[in-house]
Amino acid sequence: MSVRTPADRRGVAMALPQLRDADGGAIAAFLDAIWAENGLAQPTLDSYRRDLELLARWRDGRGGGLAGADRAVLFDYLAWRSQHGYSPRSNARLLSALRAFYAWQVRRGERSDDPTALLEPPKLPRSLPKALAESQIEALLKAPDIDDANGLRDRAMLELMYAAGLRVSELVNLPATAVNLRQGVLRVMGKGSKERLVPLGEEAQHWLERYLATARPQLAGKRALAPLFLTSAGEAPTRQQFWVLVKRYAGFAGIDPARISPHGLRHSFATHLLNHGADLRALQMLLGHSSLSTTQIYTLVAREQLKQLHSRHHPRG
Repeated sequence: MSVRTPADRRGVAMALPQLRDADGGAIAAFLDAIWAENGLAQPTLDSYRRDLELLARWRDGRGGGLAGADRAVLFDYLAWRSQHGYSPRSNARLLSALRAFYAWQVRRGERSDDPTALLEPPKLPRSLPKALAESQIEALLKAPDIDDANGLRDRAMLELMYAAGLRVSELVNLPATAVNLRQGVLRVMGKGSKERLVPLGEEAQHWLERYLATARPQLAGKRALAPLFLTSAGEAPTRQQFWVLVKRYAGFAGIDPARISPHGLRHSFATHLLNHGADLRALQMLLGHSSLSTTQIYTLVAREQLKQLHSRHHPRG
């Protein structure tokens, strides 16, 4: 029987040999190089590290290492992962890491061939982003207790994420200097260290002003702290902490917590803008997408919602 749960996969990984120093050194040098060349975000670097280390440990258990892996070895490894419940999306990410790693080795002259050259990425099911209805967004935004410093902070975070279409990592890592209330804009550092300016909107600006005037000074005390949003400990909240907050407020708002995630606010931002006539190119800039094709999936979401609306309300739907 295939191993399918994350816990089972962790158990399988733990049974593999420890990482050899030679492989660990090669992976570390590769990550340093692509960080310097491409400015990849830390979560991407962490994913590449985990993927390459797992392959190296699997390969060590068969008398090899990363350096000597050929196309047949990679085929065998992908088959092993499929047998142990790794998803096509996870394998596609692995293939991206492998291509970058072996291309780097070829550039350095450490090998003459690229074993990933003829490997095809797995076909991924096209899943549409899940956006909330506008009425659900309204209920979610009103869920925090704004008479409490933490609640006012949470209201400002939710308003800002929805108003600006931020990624979770962008939201929690915002410095206080990123906000320009006079001009009503936010300076966001996105993927690949790409910077963009996003308009705040009146509601988000209102709640940010209230948070900065009252809640943040209470949370910061006499300390001069850099993060825009602070926990009671005076630190920036983590992505996981914000995930918990969104789930909790979803429950307060009568939304099934299983059907919502922090990224759902970003999806809702994009879908609602399109529903109200936003230009796709402008949306691309607001979201910080490097490719328009990434943004175009939201047109499918909007189209699907229109079809459902027609089906529910048209006499011959």
